[in-house]
Amino acid sequence: GYSGGAKAIMPGVSTHDAIQKNHSMMVNEDAHAGKIEGNPIREDIDSVVEFRPIDFIVNVVLNEKKEIIKAVAGHHIEAHREGCKFLDQLYKKEIEEKADIVLVSPGGYPKDINLYQAQKGLDNSKHAIKDGGVIILVASCKEGLGEKTFERWMTTSESVDFMAAEIGRHFELGGHKAAAIAMVMQKAEVYLVSDLEEDFVKSIFFKPFKTLEDAYKAAQEKLGEDAKVIVMPYGGSTLPNQK
Repeated sequence: GYSGGAKAIMPGVSTHDAIQKNHSMMVNEDAHAGKIEGNPIREDIDSVVEFRPIDFIVNVVLNEKKEIIKAVAGHHIEAHREGCKFLDQLYKKEIEEKADIVLVSPGGYPKDINLYQAQKGLDNSKHAIKDGGVIILVASCKEGLGEKTFERWMTTSESVDFMAAEIGRHFELGGHKAAAIAMVMQKAEVYLVSDLEEDFVKSIFFKPFKTLEDAYKAAQEKLGEDAKVIVMPYGGSTLPNQK
């Protein structure tokens, strides 16, 4: 979702239990990237002012080079929403229809340095894929999975369905990203083109490929040469939105 606003307080300086409670709402169908109004996670964040008032905020929007291209200041909701509107113009991409195949890269190094980081691009791609489609995630992941709790969830869970259900029963930071991957996998098959060993990739529920060409060929063989394709080269900062 969007950073900024009251996030300086929640989760910025909040207790571990408060953050856990907030993030546990990720399983709600209204809790998804690009949605503010009616999103239970953002509503919980904004409600923090009831006991920790915010007088004034200054938020900025950065481009891919980490340069400031927009600044907003003032009321913690009104100013924040103006920043979100500007951000949408840059990164929210309207699509006519969802695709059978989505090719997605998180955006290159360091966004694909490990699977924990690359997950953001995969999660955004779910908004562009049809149910039963194929997502091809191209991410080096040369440093492996990237976070201990995330790694434990990915390597010890018995199935994708288990991870998706377990996060609702026992929310755990780090595990929430594993569950997010699982929820994408419940919607579409996910191929992974990476530097990871093939057997390891299979053990964490992805289908491994060494090259994008091989992965795309396999997807076409499954879904047909006329399959609709969407390419997301900067998946970590692109949010598809069906008209």
